[in-house]
Amino acid sequence: MARPRMFDEERALNAAMRTFWEKGYEATSTQDLCEATGLGRSSIYNTFKSKRDLFTRALARYIDTMTTAQLAVLDDERLSAADRLRALFAMVVEGETEHRAGGRALGCLTVNTTVELAGRDARAAGMLERDTARRLAALRAVIEEGRRDGSITSTRDAGALARFVNAAIGGMRVSSQGGADRAVLESIADVTMDALTC
Repeated sequence: MARPRMFDEERALNAAMRTFWEKGYEATSTQDLCEATGLGRSSIYNTFKSKRDLFTRALARYIDTMTTAQLAVLDDERLSAADRLRALFAMVVEGETEHRAGGRALGCLTVNTTVELAGRDARAAGMLERDTARRLAALRAVIEEGRRDGSITSTRDAGALARFVNAAIGGMRVSSQGGADRAVLESIADVTMDALTC
């Protein structure tokens, strides 16, 4: 009879996610994962099969957590469409300010993974493409709603504006990793909103 697991798999997955987020896939060693999760190598491999499978589960956890939170902000019908986008930018700024290590932000695991793996890892690329499509659809819907409620006045194509907002958020995350502080990130958000509402 197999012995029951004597650890919290969800806690271990969250710890692994944080480690991959901080270091990236390639730079994270099995030893790093053992130290982060408190598990031995055999427990990691018996539970998660491989470093790649553990990373895939960690990335899926991150995507689900972050995208769900962002979509909840974009779906908040108590706010105008423009105010939903402002709230999304505020969430990004807060997250980048909160998740800092050594004076620099951790950025975004999806952005980091796009840069590190998307060009050579079809599995990761597929996950990232699905997540991007989901976020772009939500952004486009909010922008179209903003046109109807009058809070977004740019006449550019809604899909192009959604990609612009998504790129601005990605740029904010990379800038934060490079050391940009809250004021710089808020300035980027303000300029992006100006492009939508002027």
